[in-house]
Amino acid sequence: MTAAADLEAGTGPSSATQTAKDLFSGAAGGIAQVLIGQPFDIVKVRLQTQTTHPSALSAAQSIWRHEGPLAFYKGTLTPLLGIGACVSIQFGAFHFARRHLESRTSSTPRPLTYTELYTAGAFAGVANSVLSGPIEHVRIRLQTQPHGAGARLYGGPWDCVRKLVRAGGGVGNGLYRGQAVTVLREAQAYGVWFLAFEFLMNKDAARHGIDRKEIPSWKVALYGGLAGEALWLASYPLDVVKSKMQTDGFGVKATKPGQAGRGGRRG
Repeated sequence: MTAAADLEAGTGPSSATQTAKDLFSGAAGGIAQVLIGQPFDIVKVRLQTQTTHPSALSAAQSIWRHEGPLAFYKGTLTPLLGIGACVSIQFGAFHFARRHLESRTSSTPRPLTYTELYTAGAFAGVANSVLSGPIEHVRIRLQTQPHGAGARLYGGPWDCVRKLVRAGGGVGNGLYRGQAVTVLREAQAYGVWFLAFEFLMNKDAARHGIDRKEIPSWKVALYGGLAGEALWLASYPLDVVKSKMQTDGFGVKATKPGQAGRGGRRG
């Protein structure tokens, strides 16, 4: 479990103040993640949705040469605005599922099995997808739109939202395009993350005969990073499908089966 999960499990102080601190820390970490990861993310999306770049280096060089260094931060505002809410949803949903699973067979809370940890993490991912789906859709549209004042399709995040809703004939077909795949990706991603992180933490504590609280911070960070690698390895194919769906056209301009929605404008 995360540090916040350890607190709720009884290994640290539990209070509204501590919860607020955990949420603030999570949001701050999420903002750092967005700012650091955004240049890599736009390269990833370009490789997933375009066939003009043979490698990540080629895509990065093209962005730098033709669009400038600030282009690596296209679409950053939307995830920055939504990261706090996403962290809150993840936190609340995971602990709701954890408490339910801990007490469903006994009145006394018990440690979760790894299968149950995956289930609780998957539940958090599904809950998070309500926000992450449209946020990522807008981000991807902004990341892949043509460069230049005369060629741009969207004036910013809110203009993108408005045009997606109009082009799709509504919020469901427009803003929430690719939501089914997003739900599957988020469930798999967060299920695997919590499972991998818990496994690494428990193995380290058992190997050294110590309590989890005694594991050094650098190891906690390392295990979080390794769990992140497992997250992407397990969910990346679904992420590719999602990106393809969320960059396709609308109506007669849809190039993929099942993507033809109401309206003929390209989103």
